[in-house]
Amino acid sequence: MTTPRRPVNALRTIYRGRIFRVEREHVTLPHGVALTMDVIRHRGSVVLLPQPEAGQIVLIRQYRHVIRRSIWELPAGTLEPGEQPARAARRECEEETGWRPRRVVRLGEYYATPGYCDERMIFYACLGLARPSRPARGDDDEHILPQVFTLRQAWALVRRGEVVDMKTVLGLAIISGRVPAAARP
Repeated sequence: MTTPRRPVNALRTIYRGRIFRVEREHVTLPHGVALTMDVIRHRGSVVLLPQPEAGQIVLIRQYRHVIRRSIWELPAGTLEPGEQPARAARRECEEETGWRPRRVVRLGEYYATPGYCDERMIFYACLGLARPSRPARGDDDEHILPQVFTLRQAWALVRRGEVVDMKTVLGLAIISGRVPAAARP
């Protein structure tokens, strides 16, 4: 059952950045309570499950300043304005792993933090990986090391605390058959 959208009585953008904006909204919740909420508006992202072979997954090692450490994670990226998610999945796979997928398969979509952010993360299996003729140029703020793992090795990274982000744990669960692919909300 879906809950109807409640009216936003007033809205003010308090920050606008390259990837997201923060809005201050005066809202009335479904149970009648009126309050002010700060909401992060994000144009969405893709999360990639690159599989060189069945039972394998490409993870990337990347420094994440917010948590002050390097972690292993699934490649992912923000949608460009107006970009179709499948196109973004192909682009990000090549940029972050060095492989071009011949096929991308949508596995589902989830909201990571719907209490304060509307970022919709769309999961894609990236299959039939091939090396492009020229390496893709990554983003300037990224220093990424891709590596192929078996699914068993990837789950061992989770157990050891080397994978700590939710999108990666969820993606591994989907690809391992522990979570069914989700329908589009």
